[in-house]
Amino acid sequence: MNQAKGTLYIVPTPLGNLGDISQRALNVLGEVALICAEDTRHTGQLLHHFSIRTPTQSLHDHNEKQKAAFILGKLEGGLNVALVSDAGTPLISDPGYTLVSLCREAGIKVVPLPGPCAAIAALSASGLPTDRFAFEGFLPAKQGARVTELEALSEEPRTLVFYEAPRRILDTLADMESVFGPERQVVLAKELTKTFETIHGASIAELQAWLKEDSDRQKGEMVLMVAPAPKTDALPKAAVTLFMALAQDLPRKKAATLVAEAFDLKKNALYNLGLEG
Repeated sequence: MNQAKGTLYIVPTPLGNLGDISQRALNVLGEVALICAEDTRHTGQLLHHFSIRTPTQSLHDHNEKQKAAFILGKLEGGLNVALVSDAGTPLISDPGYTLVSLCREAGIKVVPLPGPCAAIAALSASGLPTDRFAFEGFLPAKQGARVTELEALSEEPRTLVFYEAPRRILDTLADMESVFGPERQVVLAKELTKTFETIHGASIAELQAWLKEDSDRQKGEMVLMVAPAPKTDALPKAAVTLFMALAQDLPRKKAATLVAEAFDLKKNALYNLGLEG
């Protein structure tokens, strides 16, 4: 007789305030056979608070590839499993991608529970445009790679949302100032739902000064949001460069059409640029 496969539940946990956990999340954590946790000690404190005795298994960035197959075996054997991270929604700059991908490929049912997410909570209170945004997670730790990534985002028309470590926040803002300019508006949300929750908006230059005024302001879990690039009639540099290169070997009209499709631009503006050139 074929045994029914288990279900993998994606369970968000509080960012700090334990009152934010849902009743459904508590029910799932108490009923599954196993909880996969980023840090079993950290999750153990949460489970102890709510008197949940479900066994836990570590699943973090350094062991996920090795543990995912083991957990998949449990699910294929009919056991239900919950996946949690230290705080917020799993997989959002947290472990779980490998496991969820394997489950989807194997036909294991994956059920997401709604709940806390630092990026969404911060964005909702930022005062920046929320109709379109780009979540970029953590920027590279090394300056060269970080600057390169920021340069690629310098003309992004959507609000940018980053996670950042306290020890790197000043370095990141310094790089943002050099790439985006000192006047670009940013909002820093830190310690969300906790005692010292702070949401502070300013220009990049002003935010750096504010953080330097008090070292305590540089502590805590951080979400850094950047206003969209100012609208301009100028064509993106990358589009102009590509058009000029293609126009060397293709008719201007064809080059303009290809670049316009790639960058979502009006081809007439590119075609006219070619005539001017």
